[in-house]
Amino acid sequence: MKRYSLRVLATALVMTVLILVSPAAYAGAAARPVGDPVLEAPTLMSLGAYWIIGDDNDNASVELHYRKGGAAEWLRGMDLLKVESGAEQRGDHEPALVVPKDARLFAGSIVLLEPDTAYEMKLVLRDPDGAAAEHMLSARTNAEPKAPANGPVYYVMPGDGGAPGSGTEADPYRGIAEAEKHARPGDTFLLQAGVYTGPITLRRSGEPGKPIIWRGAAGHGKGETILQGAVDDAERPGRGISMDATHHIWLEDLTIRNSKWAIVAHEASHIVLRRCHIHSVEFGFTATKNSKGTMGGFFIADNLIEGPSTWPRSQGIEDARGIQISGVGSDVCYNRISGFGDAIDTMPSSHVSAIDFHHNDVSELTDDGIEMDYSFRNTRCFNNRLTNVYQGISVQPIYGGPVYVFRNAMYNVVVEPFKMHNGPSGALMFHNTVVKKGMPLALWTSKPISNCVYRNNLFIGTTDKYAFACEAKATNCDYDYDGFGGGPFPNFMKWNGVKYATIEDVRTKAPIYKNIVAVDPATAFASGVLPPDDETKQHTIVDLRLADGTAARDAGQVLPGFNDGFGGKAPDLGAYEAGADVPHYGPRSLPVPLPAEGEVR
Repeated sequence: MKRYSLRVLATALVMTVLILVSPAAYAGAAARPVGDPVLEAPTLMSLGAYWIIGDDNDNASVELHYRKGGAAEWLRGMDLLKVESGAEQRGDHEPALVVPKDARLFAGSIVLLEPDTAYEMKLVLRDPDGAAAEHMLSARTNAEPKAPANGPVYYVMPGDGGAPGSGTEADPYRGIAEAEKHARPGDTFLLQAGVYTGPITLRRSGEPGKPIIWRGAAGHGKGETILQGAVDDAERPGRGISMDATHHIWLEDLTIRNSKWAIVAHEASHIVLRRCHIHSVEFGFTATKNSKGTMGGFFIADNLIEGPSTWPRSQGIEDARGIQISGVGSDVCYNRISGFGDAIDTMPSSHVSAIDFHHNDVSELTDDGIEMDYSFRNTRCFNNRLTNVYQGISVQPIYGGPVYVFRNAMYNVVVEPFKMHNGPSGALMFHNTVVKKGMPLALWTSKPISNCVYRNNLFIGTTDKYAFACEAKATNCDYDYDGFGGGPFPNFMKWNGVKYATIEDVRTKAPIYKNIVAVDPATAFASGVLPPDDETKQHTIVDLRLADGTAARDAGQVLPGFNDGFGGKAPDLGAYEAGADVPHYGPRSLPVPLPAEGEVR
């Protein structure tokens, strides 16, 4: 069976419809395209692209316009980010895309799109020195995976002894290993309620449009299907389910428990994990080895994943992780994850791009809430809710970007809302709300940061030395239109070694935050919620929608494609625009019934 890399498939989506070049193009210092722009792999709600441009005096820009397929009107997106030269080569893995030394990479995304919808993107190269070029690209956002109609259905029951069974409802296969011997692309296996003891290894793959589906009895209303690594929880074997180097396999409506790694899917692609309950494990879903560059296309949604970590942090950095993936073209969304070091991470490989983490509800995380670490470009973390996290969202490091972190709501972050250690370049932080004890925003590292942008965020804290202390050297960073509340603060900000005593000093003397906003914590939120006074307490989920009359209303900057359709005179600060719908966080339906109080799992 022939397999295609996700990179090849993404590149094949590019359709250059129109190229316009000005008469003076490429004369002297004018910018010049190095090849055509390229589409990244699509996700459920985002499309990304990049374009390599030569420009001797480095003053070119690339506009982004987009529209639904067939629509007449073009919408303006945010200009592509001019990626820092050489940033993609700073990691330990050789990047799949290496930019020539005499050129620059421009990259960017359109976001918050409709799933399963055709779009057109228009990229316009502008240069004051006279060059101009225009390209149109066509792509389609992903649809949520849907099982093929009228495929073969087989039945499986626990056990591995006696007659093997024939796969009918009256005579099910005895055990998953026996059923897998007969698996073919397009088959669905209904696992009857009961306990299936492993470890379990899945080797057979499906095909595009013809996945192999392993679905628990809960999916058809007939009880809980439990896959476990061992009978005794204390034994905890290494892996519960192994599915390395497989593709187009779905796991749905299952309980997975009693192993160190619940699911391991190195070198795999197009895996669906949906409506499952994972617990009594140290790691949930792990897919981190990507030596061939073919990994990705994961859809991990509507799961309940519970780890061993407890709040508050008492053991330092814990290894336990909920979801770890690498590759391209994946969505991790609508999950409820708690009790790990980190909830969701991107992991290093030569391909880490076009990955979306969104609409997740995560809490009690003793290291980082969500990590976008090791991303190259066009990874996106948005519409997530984080409660009781030691560090908020991590970008330590990212290799050029852009990495978009927007519309996330965080309550009770202990240290840094954004963990920007190890020299990140290209982090874009828009419209996030952070409420915490102490310093509202801090960065405690001596490593530099570069080419990062903050806009329209809301940081609420309590008294501390500063409202914002940045110990890192910052180069080519653009911070503005954020709101800060809390205090009193003996000094308001420290930036590139300089202290600014008051918020007015920041506005008039600092190289950033010319439009910084002071927000009163007592009147910021309609719910009346205040910053936590004890970060060690396990706080419940709070409502961080803005109150009428707060200074955070109508105080933001217009960001095309990120805050279109705002009400009032200008966009509101933080994760929630007044009058807009609150995102759905966590599973849209419960994965499986939870045990009754006092019931032994």
